[in-house]
Amino acid sequence: QLVESGGGLVQPGGSLTLSCAASGFSLTSKHIGWFRQTPGKEREAVSCIDSTGRNARYAEFVKGRFTIDRDHAKNTVSLQLNSLKPEDTAAYYCAATGPMLFGGCELTAGPYDYWGQGTQVTVSS
Repeated sequence: QLVESGGGLVQPGGSLTLSCAASGFSLTSKHIGWFRQTPGKEREAVSCIDSTGRNARYAEFVKGRFTIDRDHAKNTVSLQLNSLKPEDTAAYYCAATGPMLFGGCELTAGPYDYWGQGTQVTVSS
């Protein structure tokens, strides 16, 4: 089970740190992705990090503003959201693949087998 936390209400230009924790299984050897969705819109990929933690990818609309990281010891993955904009308002979900010892992570939902319930981020003044 994946559990996201850290969402909330923030003013434009503000920051939040989202966390994804695994309960009952290890995130080691799994690629992790962050996705977001707003009502009536398609889910979109935000960022992902490979199983080693050395390689990350970002959607163009968050490059330079969001940072993904993972802590193998704590079995968590974080997403730092900076310079938030109203259009970043969405439910944010983390997802994990099965064991992936090689290859890079993907910014598409297909490879991800495990999903959290989401945490809401609202950017508003």
